[in-house]
Amino acid sequence: MSTPQLVVHRDKELMAQAAAARLITKIVDAQATRGSASVVLTGGRNGNGLLAALGTAPARDAIDWSRLDLWWGDERFLPEGDPERNVTQAREALLDRVPLDPARVHAMPASDGPYGADVDAAAAAYAEELAAATGPGDHGRVPTFDVLMLGVGPDTHVASLFPELPGVRETERTVVGVHGAPKPPPLRVSLTLPAIRAAKEVWLLAAGEDKAKAAAIALSGAGEVQAPAAGAYGRSRTLWLLDAAAASELPRSLYPPASA
Repeated sequence: MSTPQLVVHRDKELMAQAAAARLITKIVDAQATRGSASVVLTGGRNGNGLLAALGTAPARDAIDWSRLDLWWGDERFLPEGDPERNVTQAREALLDRVPLDPARVHAMPASDGPYGADVDAAAAAYAEELAAATGPGDHGRVPTFDVLMLGVGPDTHVASLFPELPGVRETERTVVGVHGAPKPPPLRVSLTLPAIRAAKEVWLLAAGEDKAKAAAIALSGAGEVQAPAAGAYGRSRTLWLLDAAAASELPRSLYPPASA
């Protein structure tokens, strides 16, 4: 378990630009070391804002997009192409404008896909896809992602792991079907905390006043069942990327600069 580090930016635009630059560096370094990189994307305004900033970053072309594996932390269980799906929004923000290898873009199943309306079967299939991508150096049944990004909800949820719901209590499975999510749509597919913790680095993104209380709760030692964001951490690094508004309820003692 890595101790959380915090970086606080003036506003959400600067946060997105700085996070995009940080992600480019991580991907390029991983590709130089191993030949490829593996990143887990998040949806929502902060995840999509980062992707949009990445698309306009001057160093974008330093990435070999054909040697990048993209996964998702969660997905709304809706039909393919639905504008509310995270993958649809990611394609619009960036993915359709860069030369990715389609075989390395691992979208979660849609509700009109091969598993139909069975969200649990869709989750099991994604777990199998993750397991098939593991190598000798990986820990457990998921690849060792270089960076796994998570948005933080006002209720402290991450991915589609909501406080007190069964998904946040899961200790064995790497992917679960979520039933009765408190925000629409009620059916979702989500990585579990054990899968999230397999990542080398976990980045939690929070911007806006509506995220201030959630950040304060998650960083105050709350339990992961009540505050799922508190249970999201990386093997070597856990990085909270916030704007000033989201950090407004944190004590200044939590503000040490993160190492590069």
